[in-house]
Formats: sequence, C-alpha cells, structure tokens
Amino acid sequence: MSDQKISRKSYLSQNLGDYPELASVFGNDYQKVDDLRYGTNPHQTAAYYKPVGVSTPIGDLEILKTGKSGLSQTNLEDVSYSLNICKNFDRPACACMKHVNPSGAAVAVESCSVKDVYIKARDCDPRAAFGCVAGFNVEVDEETAVEIMSSFVECVVAPSVTAAALTVFNDHERFKLNRHIRIIKCGDLTLLPKTVIDSKEVIRTIKVLADGSLIIADPLLSHMGSAADVKKASAENKALGHIESTVSTSEQQLEDLLTAWFINMNVRSNGVVIVKNGVAIAVGTGEQDRVGAVEQAVWKYENKYEGREIITDAVMASDGFFPFYDAVETAAKAGVTAIISPAGSVKDADVIKRANEIGVAMFHAPERIFSHH
Repeated sequence: MSDQKISRKSYLSQNLGDYPELASVFGNDYQKVDDLRYGTNPHQTAAYYKPVGVSTPIGDLEILKTGKSGLSQTNLEDVSYSLNICKNFDRPACACMKHVNPSGAAVAVESCSVKDVYIKARDCDPRAAFGCVAGFNVEVDEETAVEIMSSFVECVVAPSVTAAALTVFNDHERFKLNRHIRIIKCGDLTLLPKTVIDSKEVIRTIKVLADGSLIIADPLLSHMGSAADVKKASAENKALGHIESTVSTSEQQLEDLLTAWFINMNVRSNGVVIVKNGVAIAVGTGEQDRVGAVEQAVWKYENKYEGREIITDAVMASDGFFPFYDAVETAAKAGVTAIISPAGSVKDADVIKRANEIGVAMFHAPERIFSHH
C-alpha cells in the first residue's frame, strides 16, 4: 500500500508541470511548492503550486512548526478562506475555518485584545471549531497562544507569531492535546485584493469538472469596502409603487452589516451570517433554500449551547436575494433588526414593505455572493 501511494504521488509530481495553456489564461507559469499529505481525502494524492516570481501571501507560507505530517488540501483551503475573511479588516480579526466553512469569525470592537477576538471567533460554535484552522490578520502573541492551546486546533496562520507564542505552541508537555498543531506564517495580506474597485491584479478561479473540463472565472470580490458603501434598500412594483426601507440603524450595525457580508462571501451557499458587535454569532450554510439557511443559523445559536442570551438587535447578511419575505420574518422573530442582501427578486418591494412593518432595516448590496466551493 505504501509503495502504491509513493508511485501515485510520484506520477502526480511528474505530470503536473507548467502548462502553457494555463499560463496564457492566468498570466503566470507555476512552480511546485510541495507534495501535500493528501487531497480532500487520504486516498487522493495532491501537490501544491504557486505562480513563479510573484509574492503570494499563501503560496509563500512559512511553516514555523509542523505536526506529525504535512498539510492536506483541506488545511490549505481553510488557510486561504480564513485569510480571505481577515484581509478585509484594519482591526484585529480572526476566522475559524472548518471543512472550508467558517465556524465563527470576529473583528475587534473598541479595546478587544487579539486573545478576546480569538475567543469570540471560536465560541461562535466551539464544538464545530474543534480541529479548526484559526486565521489572523495580526501577530499572535503569548496570551492568545495559551488560549488557542486550551482546545484542539489543527493549524494557526498569521502574518507573524511572537517568540514567546512559538514557545507555547512547542510546549508539548503542558499542552499534550495540541502537540501536533501546525503554526504557519503567511505573507503580506495587503497583496490580496479586497474589492472589485481596488483589485490590482485579477486572480482568476478554476473549477475542474468530472470529465476534466475547466471553468475559469473572475474572483469573488465585492464592490463594497466600507460602511459608507452600505445602502438602504429600495424597490418598486405596480401594486406598491416605490418602497424604501425606513427603519433606522446604529453606526455599529452598519459596521456589523459589512462584517457579516465579508464573512458570508466565504460561506458555502445558500448562506447567512448573523453578527453582533463585530462577532459572528451564528452561521447558516449549504442549504438549498434561503429560509432553511436562516433557520439553521438560528437553531444552532439557540439549541447547540445552553445559557446563551436571546439574540437582540443583531444584523444578518444573506448571499442571495429573498424570493419572499418569510426568511426576513424568521430572522426578525429571532432578534435580527437589520439585513443586507442583494436585490433581484420580483418581490423586493414586498420584502421591504414587510420588513418596515416588523421593524427590520433592509439594505441592498450591489452584487450577489454565492460561493459554491
């Protein structure tokens, strides 16, 4: 069996070279970084490539501490998605990824420490965060490292890690549960494009179909970069005429709407993210209907853990429009008072009218953000 694995990995290594056809599409040749522990599953071999001669925050990862074996494809995907969330914030941020979905994420509000931000991201869904990849946009310090080592974490990725924190991560006697934790230093996160407008270089995505055919697409980026870009919803139809959202929101809720939007861009569709004070308190993901995504998020918050406060004055992002107002009613009943979603439904005016009636502020984003990864 071991010989078979070696020969398959060798075959993969020899046959995934530089393809001129792909180079002409992506604008770069590619070089191999390393063989991976495995692909999505242990029986799938995989290798890791990066563009030649380009500084890449993820392609240039530096392993500061390795585990008993190397990285898997899912580890790298979780690293990528966690950093893709954290890149959006000037304040300390953390995203805990599990199976290529965020189990939780948080951004610092007021005087939160990096440790506080990590705890809030983890405790959105601490059960799901077991064995997660925790990504940061700031340096990981000693007190944050001690908190990370208190529960099982697969990988930590950050722009830097203090020497004291690295000592904690290597203390196998004190933290036996996490002795194989992987600590990774990423590159400069400012090199990752944030919005459609400020994108310096298009980093296209590639999807391989079952027969080997390829879909090459532009990246998923938003037109929104700040809370000032969050606009109140309006729509019209023959029955209702012109309808606008009339419910007021606080400045913090506007920031939270943008935070929920950035997180939701990295959630498997159909997805919703509920945020309060910079913290994702519930994530609904991978549902085939929008009401189901809202119900899933609310159920997880209310049923997975005892002693949680009732949701009040939270905000929610939806990656697609609302065909009807039932999902808005479901969110409002749970305590959501502001929602951002794309427009596009023939019922947009009806949805806004109903939201006004039940006290929910509605905002329309300039794009849909489905992510079927």
